[in-house]
Amino acid sequence: MKSFSVEDINAIVNGEIIGKTTNKISGLEQIKKANEHQATFIGNRKFAALWKDSKASLAIVNDNLDIEPGENRVLIKVKNADLAMAKLLESFTPEPPHFETEIHPSATIDATATIGKGTRIGAGSYIGKDVVLGENVTIYPNVTILDDTTIGDYTTIWSGTVIREYSEIGSHCIFHNNVSIGADGFGYRPSDDGRGLVKIPHIGNVVIGNGVEIGANSCVDRGKFSSTILGDGCKIDNLVQIAHNCVLGRSCIMAGSSGLAGSVTLGDGVMIGGSASIKDHTTIHSGATVGAGSGVMNDVAAGKTVLGYPAVDSREMLKQWVALRKLAR
Repeated sequence: MKSFSVEDINAIVNGEIIGKTTNKISGLEQIKKANEHQATFIGNRKFAALWKDSKASLAIVNDNLDIEPGENRVLIKVKNADLAMAKLLESFTPEPPHFETEIHPSATIDATATIGKGTRIGAGSYIGKDVVLGENVTIYPNVTILDDTTIGDYTTIWSGTVIREYSEIGSHCIFHNNVSIGADGFGYRPSDDGRGLVKIPHIGNVVIGNGVEIGANSCVDRGKFSSTILGDGCKIDNLVQIAHNCVLGRSCIMAGSSGLAGSVTLGDGVMIGGSASIKDHTTIHSGATVGAGSGVMNDVAAGKTVLGYPAVDSREMLKQWVALRKLAR
């Protein structure tokens, strides 16, 4: 178990130490659950009152909060406790699962595949024809990567993920368990006789930039003609659906259970709240935010925040909610 002194921790977060403690810090925990050998974080005034009853010996706190450390306890004041927490969590991260050998004997690798230096492939994984894996790629057990796919350096792919043929994946990406990349898009048309549905083939692919992270059980479908594209730095939560021919700019965020219908375009830095849904052929311009649970039916201007179902300007929706509440009284 890792153990740190207060000085060790401050060297990581670079704050101001207030108070003293004889306790070593061996973990991180929520303020209500922490014990004397754990650190916690206070980034918001509403949590400051919980500090006096917490058993934690150390709290990383925003420097604009007025809190006293107490007996045998320490505060480290920083500009942004959330960012400091992220740095500290890296230091406490346990070692990843162990690879006995770089390529497990039970992995199936086509003779035409190219495997970069330092790349590791776990048990039961399948690497198809003409796949190109960069250097230091990590593929955990039971991953499937189909023909003509390319994956950049230092990308990590967790168990259960399936990457379909012709996908292009950048460097330093993380795909969590059971991600689906490049499945057919959802496209059907009524048959001529009106008695059934005709499947629309999807012959495009998926192109994913560098530094993209995709959460467990999320899906990115292939394009109908060209590519479904995720720009550099996009962060996708669990259970997210990105349909065929969507294009995401740089550093977009999509929270859990949200979804994009076909041919949606997101500009740079767009934020989509949990369970929000976006109509097909809609454009959400750079810097816009879609509130959780919203349904976007029309284009959203750059920097705008929309809310509700159907989604409108957030201030307008809040006014509507207030008016409805008054009417209900």
